[in-house]
Amino acid sequence: MDMKLTDHTTTNIGSTRASTTAAGLSRSSLKRTCMRKSLIAVATMTVAGTAFAQSSVTIFGIIDARVAHGSGSVANKTQLASSGWNSSRLGFRGVEDLGGGMSASFWLETALNADDGTFGTSNTNNQSSGGSPSCTVTGPAGATCSVSMNGAQGLVFGRRSTVSLTGPWGELRLGRDFVPQFWNLSDFDPFGTTGNGTTQTLNSIITGTAQVRASNSIGYFLPKGALNGFYGQAMYYLGENSSNAGATKNDGNGWGVRLGFANGPFNVAVATSRTTSAAGSPQQSNIGGQWDAGVAKIMAHYAWDKGVVSSAVRSAKGWLVGSLVPVGGGDIRISYSRYAVDLAPAADRITKKWAVGYAYHLSKRTALYATYAHLSNGGGATQALNGATTAANRSSSGYDMGIRHSF
Repeated sequence: MDMKLTDHTTTNIGSTRASTTAAGLSRSSLKRTCMRKSLIAVATMTVAGTAFAQSSVTIFGIIDARVAHGSGSVANKTQLASSGWNSSRLGFRGVEDLGGGMSASFWLETALNADDGTFGTSNTNNQSSGGSPSCTVTGPAGATCSVSMNGAQGLVFGRRSTVSLTGPWGELRLGRDFVPQFWNLSDFDPFGTTGNGTTQTLNSIITGTAQVRASNSIGYFLPKGALNGFYGQAMYYLGENSSNAGATKNDGNGWGVRLGFANGPFNVAVATSRTTSAAGSPQQSNIGGQWDAGVAKIMAHYAWDKGVVSSAVRSAKGWLVGSLVPVGGGDIRISYSRYAVDLAPAADRITKKWAVGYAYHLSKRTALYATYAHLSNGGGATQALNGATTAANRSSSGYDMGIRHSF
């Protein structure tokens, strides 16, 4: 088009009328050409901008390494360990805006052992058979066995592996995820169930493999911030056994539900769950709360559980009280927790622990920390801290000193 207009202007030079007409046509055509190019450029940028705005992927993680020491009546132990203040992890998450207030997302997160570079494990079916390597000899005696890793491979997204659809109605989430009944133990523990300060309501719990996470789950979350402070989660998970598995065909199936209310300085929640097992179905229930007093966060929780102990279904109860106090550029964590298993007619098996820790924040992402804990056993309990060994009814103590960096 430009060439034709140029030729027309050249052949009619000397004619004012022709020149004027050509100039007018040239300006008009040029205007149309520029407008088309502008529209194409705008459309291209809009499409590209929309594509980038609608989708995003984030790499995130925490590296937490510590010197961990434990003392017991039988043996002490000192080691370089992981996850003293926060759990070390590596994760990938992404979200796509679908429009109309809806989005699709994924979350892949693995536990990471900062001391030796290995990854964490998983559980493939919410049963004991799905949580550790096994070896089956298929040939003559002494032949090389065939190993089934059962969730203990190299890189395992055992902390979380989910895909979600979210809208004004809430979130539908599928995959491996935290169970509802775990959150009250973690959210209302000053140590966040990490390190040797972790509450005994988790360390001594008797509810089996689905006490923290479940695989093969279908979860629903109430919409965030839309219900005047109410929040909640419901989950159903599958053991994925064959229908001809007999008495164990439903093992690993289970459900959990949590409902909470957070408003201003107060946060309280209650949760309950049940996981099917032919040997005796574990049940896990708890209630917890927190009050932010400004100078400190006061928190507590109470748990009542059922599980299989020494081939019999037993009940257990436990509780924690603690506080998180901001001091001098860091935080003090302090807690006391207790858990007792009813072994009637024998005495209750009891563990009690107090813990205190301090983290100094070098930046928003990096902190130095130290934690000390002391644990007492009763009723034949033999728990010890940080890999130490202690005799029945004897005590154990331990400390962590480490660095935490997030990215």
